[in-house]
Amino acid sequence: MTGPADEAGLHTRRLAALISPLRRSLLALTRETAGLPDVPDSQVEVLRALPRGTVSTPSTLARRLGLRKSTMSNLLTTMEAAGLVVRRPSLDDRRRVEVLASAHALSIFDRFDATSARLLAEAATALRPDDLAALTAAVPALEHLGDALADRRRD
Repeated sequence: MTGPADEAGLHTRRLAALISPLRRSLLALTRETAGLPDVPDSQVEVLRALPRGTVSTPSTLARRLGLRKSTMSNLLTTMEAAGLVVRRPSLDDRRRVEVLASAHALSIFDRFDATSARLLAEAATALRPDDLAALTAAVPALEHLGDALADRRRD
C-alpha cells in the first residue's frame, strides 16, 4: 500500500524525468524556428538576471547566481566579446563596474520568448481540453517550484 509521500515521490520523479527533455526540445525547436544563436546556459542565466532596464555589478550577479567572482568575470568577458553584455563604469563611482544586457542580447531574448510562446501555443492545440486545463492550473505551482529551487541554489 502506498501513502501520499510515496505518491508525491513518484510524481516528482516523473516531473524530473520530463523537465529536461521538454526544455531541450523547446529550446532546439525555438532556435531552429527563429534562427537564433546557441547561447550557453550559463550565459542565459546571466542575461535572465539582467532584464531590460536592469543594471548590476559583477559581484551582485555572482552572488545572485551562486558563482565565484572569478567565474563571473570570465563569463562576462566572453559575453562582452560576443556582444551580449556591456560593462561600463558606474555613474556614481567610476571605480565600480556596472553590467547590463546589450540591445543585441535583449533582441535575442525577445525573439526567443515570442517564438517559444507561439510554439507552445501551437503544440497545446493538440492537447485534450482536460490536459490543457491541467497545464494552465500548474503554471503558478511550477513558478513557485522554480523559485524554491533558485532559493536552495543561492543557499
